[in-house]
Amino acid sequence: MLATDLRKRFRKCLSEQSCLQPASVFDPISARIADMLGFKIGMLGGSVASAVILGAPDLALITLTELAGLVRRITRASNLSLMVDADHGYGNALNVMRTVRELEASGASALTIEDTDLPARFGTPHTKKLIPIPEMIGKLRSAVQARDDPSTVIIGRTDAFPIEGPVQTTERIQAYSNAGIDAIFLVGISTRRELEGIRAATNLPLILGATTPDLDDSDYLASIGVRIMVKGHESFRAAVEAVYNSFYCQLGGKKTSALFDTTDPATSLAKLLNQHAYDELKKEFLGESG
Repeated sequence: MLATDLRKRFRKCLSEQSCLQPASVFDPISARIADMLGFKIGMLGGSVASAVILGAPDLALITLTELAGLVRRITRASNLSLMVDADHGYGNALNVMRTVRELEASGASALTIEDTDLPARFGTPHTKKLIPIPEMIGKLRSAVQARDDPSTVIIGRTDAFPIEGPVQTTERIQAYSNAGIDAIFLVGISTRRELEGIRAATNLPLILGATTPDLDDSDYLASIGVRIMVKGHESFRAAVEAVYNSFYCQLGGKKTSALFDTTDPATSLAKLLNQHAYDELKKEFLGESG
């Protein structure tokens, strides 16, 4: 599918009366698996990107170029509508414009810009701090202006609720909603009462991160305007544990066959790699037979 079509599909998901969970993807194979299983939306989290690119924690250490390269590898391998965690936009409002253009050129369907003050400043305590509202509005407005494809979805993310409380969070959301963005990403909301208070502050579609038991109800979330619910990045954790267990067995001289299910790994991998299609291409263009 063309990038614009994938972005329009993402927008359609934001307009429907349902709440979807995106597939947390981290490389071409994970994206292709999600695509084959029928996921419409994928998400590349910032913590996952940092782990894949650097093997480091989520401390705003990766560069925009590194992130864009990973995004490109993921979007090239699948037809997922990919939502990308673009952190703080890698700088000020002008840096945000560059971020939007690079990620858009890499095939991203949507990207989030957050109001966290990143990277951590010298001498500050180990708590999150937020940038002022006017600065964040400038970032969001510049992001909207920078996109070449009007279908690209710009999402304003706020971590304000656990830091500033409901009143100031509402003020931020109202201001962000008037900046021309397409959705609001909420972090740190734990109860229905909190969510309903936020819902009254904006008409934009909501994206919710890290749900609690009180909010773990897709039908309820859909009824209140939450269109995407991000539960975490368990797929990456599972992949890391699988690799660890495989190496552990190998080092100990144990068979690794018990780590796999009844599906033939070679057949599954061949399918994921589009082996048959490449075999046909080799016959047509490289003169191979059989």
